[in-house]
Amino acid sequence: MNSQDVKNAISGVLVVDKPVGMTSHDVVEAIRRGTGIRRAGHTGTLDPRASGVLVILIGPAVRLSEYVSASDKRYQAIIRLGSTTDTFDSEGKFVQQSQPVNVTEEQFEKILKTFEGEIEQTPPPYSAVKVGGRRAYDMARQGEEVELTPRKIQVHHLEVLEWAPPEVVVDVHCSSGTYVRSLANDIGVQLGTGAYLVGLRRTKSGRFSLRDATPLRKLQEAFQAGNWYQYLIPAAEALAEWPAIELNPDDVEEVRHGHRVKAHGEQSQLVRGVSAAGELIALMIPATGEDGSPEWQPKKVFFTSEAKGE
Repeated sequence: MNSQDVKNAISGVLVVDKPVGMTSHDVVEAIRRGTGIRRAGHTGTLDPRASGVLVILIGPAVRLSEYVSASDKRYQAIIRLGSTTDTFDSEGKFVQQSQPVNVTEEQFEKILKTFEGEIEQTPPPYSAVKVGGRRAYDMARQGEEVELTPRKIQVHHLEVLEWAPPEVVVDVHCSSGTYVRSLANDIGVQLGTGAYLVGLRRTKSGRFSLRDATPLRKLQEAFQAGNWYQYLIPAAEALAEWPAIELNPDDVEEVRHGHRVKAHGEQSQLVRGVSAAGELIALMIPATGEDGSPEWQPKKVFFTSEAKGE
């Protein structure tokens, strides 16, 4: 197998601890350059001003995106009380400044708890949300009034980690699509002091946390050294919470060609079909054979390392 075939066979997840100042796309490009694998993509944008967990899928594993994309995220947010900005973060212009912060930690926590559960949130005017085919931030920069529609989000849990007014560090566990900047601004409105976001670190994205993440700088050193594979999480492990069905060599061959195989034991809605070596062969759904016997129908097939391309 030549070096290109080896590259075509590599499939998995790199969990990156993104530094502040880079876009998510910048990180994907750095991974493409470092690995020499063009097929790569992230599972959920992280703002350039934020750091933390960014999940990158490489090789055939990019086709897992819809299953790995996290429905919930976790952040450490640093919120500054007493001022408001037009962008709801430290990048914007002050709209209201130096309000007195006569708020106790107990009062803050009481307001904080009102934002838990299913709530309606309006995205910030300086956001990538499209209004009539145009980005909201483009309209806002041109001085146009931006009317954004509130959307339903789920805030699972909010907790004060550090109380050091005018700054507060809050643990935010929320659904995908939540704007922590808007949350900071809305908390400031409720308190009557104003507030804006001064720092954001994503600590968890779906099942991946900072414990799984490798700083980008360390990954880049590993690219140079040629030992970056040690940080690659196999595609099968990316869906570790799903039931796994071990396929024998004959079944692997059948499934790779899109054919059904016999099912043994109980059937779940969606399972990982893995080889004896633990490689992800396919995602499979339950089906019924012509004779009424239970079978597994390949839903999405991945190439094994014996494959000669993607």
